[in-house]
Amino acid sequence: MPGPKEDPSAMLLGLGLDGQDEHKRITRGDDFYLVGGSEETHERMTETTIKFKEKLARKGKRLGELSREEFTDMMREASGK
Repeated sequence: MPGPKEDPSAMLLGLGLDGQDEHKRITRGDDFYLVGGSEETHERMTETTIKFKEKLARKGKRLGELSREEFTDMMREASGK
């Protein structure tokens, strides 16, 4: 069975909905975009994304090359859940 094909348009999107302080928090990179949230939530999204990207680099893969299962497993590990 062939592996997953790379999707050059793959992007990780993080959306925080608990921001109450009027700040507009946006963090973006080559293949991720994090928007909103309280200071704590946005920081947590940023840390999780960094850990996820480190795991991805260690595997020698890009986001668009991951299967759903690989993505889910890696995101759970990165988020500590």
